[in-house]
Amino acid sequence: MASIVLLLWCRDRPGIVAAVASWVTSIGGNIIDAQQHTDGHDAMFFQRVEFEVPPDRAVDDVHRSFGALAQELQLSYRFGVRPYRPRAVVLVSKPLHCAMDLLSRAYLGNLSLEMQALISNHPDARNLAEMFAVDFVHLPVDDSDDGRATQEDALAQTLESLQPDLVILARYMLVLPPAIVRRWNHQMINIHHSFLPAFAGANPYRQAHDRGVKVVGATSHYVSERLDEGPIISQEVVPVSHRDDVESLARHGRDLETIVLARAVRAHIDHRVLVFGNRTIVFD
Repeated sequence: MASIVLLLWCRDRPGIVAAVASWVTSIGGNIIDAQQHTDGHDAMFFQRVEFEVPPDRAVDDVHRSFGALAQELQLSYRFGVRPYRPRAVVLVSKPLHCAMDLLSRAYLGNLSLEMQALISNHPDARNLAEMFAVDFVHLPVDDSDDGRATQEDALAQTLESLQPDLVILARYMLVLPPAIVRRWNHQMINIHHSFLPAFAGANPYRQAHDRGVKVVGATSHYVSERLDEGPIISQEVVPVSHRDDVESLARHGRDLETIVLARAVRAHIDHRVLVFGNRTIVFD
């Protein structure tokens, strides 16, 4: 049976949980999962409620009904449905391990994604796309300003024609123009090959090796106009030592990147991520 997910946030005060639970009951719904978080510093309340409704209850009616309560209680909110299988586009450059992992998970049903296309600025990914019967779009770019602008325009047009619900940057090494980022706000997830905010930019494992770090990590976040500073969804680290050279650090990093990106995408699909400011509340 399909379920409805309600994500809400507001100033913290007594009675919100009871009011929401009473509303679900009033529409004939049954709560199957509920989680909440109170941020004492900002005096904010966050909640995720997943519930089922009778088959004859239209989802639009549910939305309208809650809108009245939200206005009364001054709540911000959004709805989702489960199961949810978003149309997804994957952007990738030369490193293919994250794209390979996403495509295989989608193929096996481990991630609920309808893969629309694999887009790359390099031809290397064509065989990978063909392996999983996914459309491949090659958008090469040269180093000139005109070349970058032409490629960015082509990317924007491709995304607009495909209308994906989710854009995943699986080690896409080009900076996206602000217009594309704004268009797909909170619908675009990136994997960064370090534990942000440390070692942003190029050659993070060389930077990490030179600093003698004792852990390496990976970070998945929503893309923002400020490079590598979007709201973080998932992070992970693994211990390393002086015995690890640059390639060993990179190998650890690649393993983490696939896990962290898949975890972030799954949280997004399950409507478990609530963005507040430049941070997230990720419900279990």
